[in-house]
Amino acid sequence: MSDKTNMPLVLAIPSKGRLQENTNHFFARAGLVFKQSRGERDYRGTIAGLPDVEVAYLSASEIAAELASGGAHLGITGEDLIRENIEDAADRLVLLTPLGFGHANVVVAVPQAWIDVSRMTDLEDAAARFRQRHGRKMRVATKYVNLTRRFFSQHGISDYRIVESLGATEGAPASGSAELIVDITTTGATLTANALKVIDDGVMLRSEANLVASVVAPWDERQRRAVASILRRIAAEEEARTTREVRADLAAFTQSQREDVCQRFDARPVGSMSDHTVVFQCPVQQLFALTDHLLAMGAERIAVSQRDYIFRPANPLLEVLEARIGPS
Repeated sequence: MSDKTNMPLVLAIPSKGRLQENTNHFFARAGLVFKQSRGERDYRGTIAGLPDVEVAYLSASEIAAELASGGAHLGITGEDLIRENIEDAADRLVLLTPLGFGHANVVVAVPQAWIDVSRMTDLEDAAARFRQRHGRKMRVATKYVNLTRRFFSQHGISDYRIVESLGATEGAPASGSAELIVDITTTGATLTANALKVIDDGVMLRSEANLVASVVAPWDERQRRAVASILRRIAAEEEARTTREVRADLAAFTQSQREDVCQRFDARPVGSMSDHTVVFQCPVQQLFALTDHLLAMGAERIAVSQRDYIFRPANPLLEVLEARIGPS
């Protein structure tokens, strides 16, 4: 039996496709570069400079399962797979941060010809009419059995039967194997091509790739050091990417004015005040409002820059994880 208390931290990432490309790019931005000693066919790898980390290349669904069983400590997978496949996900996993890629919605879609069905309440009426007309339950084709049952139950819909889809779900109504579908979509183009429409309030889940940690995996000192290093770099890159440093030449600027700027623009002062220069870090979305405000106050010149990384003693990602796995 292997000694799990001395195993390296296992980071599970997608093994192919656009999801793998985006994952590689996400980690590379944080200075975390993957190495595969035997090339792309090697399903195990490392991270340069982090000897206590082993990278496992798996499918997105396998990643969710490994995290839930404790076979992996960290992983990149879609929220849809977690919500669908892991019944007690809240007890076993913690979603640390969404990653901004792998966007897709799990939706309820009906034939476009159903002009009187635009909301879930209409679907309940349609199910009753269908049974009266055909003497059987309306069929829903899907790979998302658990999500469908929960969502339909929330809307008080029970008069239906799930047909598990093994192929192209969107083709089920046209083939006659189901009346409507629950499926995942990114643009909706495939649904439209199959003469289907998404019900107005039928978006069950807005999913995207997430950095997920396992609560049930072994977390000894070796693994905690490794995850702290990974999350420290990710948090530093994320803060640098989403903030800007604003340096303004301002003849007069009081302490109360600085406090007002911090409060109004969610800014953070950088360094101590000098006679003629003030420096703030602010969220990207507040940048132009802040510069307009400083110009109105009489700023002669404002320079805006972006840092590569911003490291801080506190790490919000690590704090979320440690709150779940407890002290070492």
